[in-house]
Amino acid sequence: MDYSEIQFSIQDNLALLTLNRPAKRNALTAQMRLEITHAIRHASDHARCLVITGAGDAFCSGQDLSTADSRGRMDLERVLRDEYTPMLEALAQCPVPTLAAVNGAAAGAGANLALACDVVVASEAAYFTQAFTKIGLMPDAGGTWTLPRQIGQAKAMGAALFAEPISATDASAMGMIWEAVAERDFVDQWRARAKHLSEGPTRAYSAIKTALRKSQQNSFDAQMDYEATLQGQLGHTRDFLEGVTAFQEKRPAKFEGR
Repeated sequence: MDYSEIQFSIQDNLALLTLNRPAKRNALTAQMRLEITHAIRHASDHARCLVITGAGDAFCSGQDLSTADSRGRMDLERVLRDEYTPMLEALAQCPVPTLAAVNGAAAGAGANLALACDVVVASEAAYFTQAFTKIGLMPDAGGTWTLPRQIGQAKAMGAALFAEPISATDASAMGMIWEAVAERDFVDQWRARAKHLSEGPTRAYSAIKTALRKSQQNSFDAQMDYEATLQGQLGHTRDFLEGVTAFQEKRPAKFEGR
């Protein structure tokens, strides 16, 4: 696919997806969602880590409302079912670690796109807002699923009802994201985090993603059984053999992702 609204590249096992409509604060269009979905699926086959970030001074301002008709109407149910759900499902099913490098404002569906990633590293200049009630809507793009699981029902309810900006620092403190980083260190930090993931035990990362999601619906006994199954599979990987060998030889492991 030729990309017109994102930039996408893969180098050294790291896939970098940049939302690339800086003049529109990277607002999401149908074309952008299609390109994001394609890139995520391509990354899962050809890279060991996927980073999503934004061009310019914003991460993503959410849905591009200029696509509404002259009376301000949009078929939001169709858009969510046909465009957002495939994009978010591709992200959820991506077998390699996904990292959102949030460089600036992440609003509405843009915030929830970031929060759907496995790890969020944000600049202290960034903020997150569930801006939906400002235009008479409720959170979507997975927000009603993600937020209560990340920050609890009380904080999720307040974030949705009040639509107030939450600074990256506060988001980190409440457990919404992994870390907030000083603006001057932001790029170096997310690149270091991404490099770590792209050089790590990829199959173990995939199992972690799957197991943690399963734990939200499994009973304790079912989760213990699932853990044992996955760990048994990992015990037969080349990365486990390399990890044990490196430990015994007192050297850093050199994982291959298999």
